[in-house]
Amino acid sequence: MLKRITLSLAALFAVLVIAGWSAQTYAAEKSHRIVFHLDDSDSKRMNLVLNNAANVDKYYKAKGEEVTIEIVAYGPGLTMLVAGKSPVEKRVKGFAQNYDNISFRACGNTHKKMIEKAGKDVPLIPNAKMVTSGVVHLVQRQEEGWSYVRP
Repeated sequence: MLKRITLSLAALFAVLVIAGWSAQTYAAEKSHRIVFHLDDSDSKRMNLVLNNAANVDKYYKAKGEEVTIEIVAYGPGLTMLVAGKSPVEKRVKGFAQNYDNISFRACGNTHKKMIEKAGKDVPLIPNAKMVTSGVVHLVQRQEEGWSYVRP
């Protein structure tokens, strides 16, 4: 029995080597999808989310693994993506220039309420993409297998 298991493992190893599989190949093919949640207008929380996203990106890139990150802002957290009002606007714009795998999603429901309250358009930072509902977007991402983080 032990001989049969040993032969099976040896055969499997040979197939993997012939197919070009290695630990490095596995790491390069491994991909992570992470969605961060922001519903707080506190600049410390905004910076925490941005720091977390940058640190996660750095960690997986150092391991040779791909990572896709979305930061979803809704409710008071949408302030992070409001042009001229965001306390972290320069950092958010810098992310667009420095990270092609980190993106920002703005809640359409919250944005509509902001427009109604202001009585005028509320422009968002250019790299913010609108979703119909921030909460629904978070649910959909989790159902698609994304890892959810609320810093």
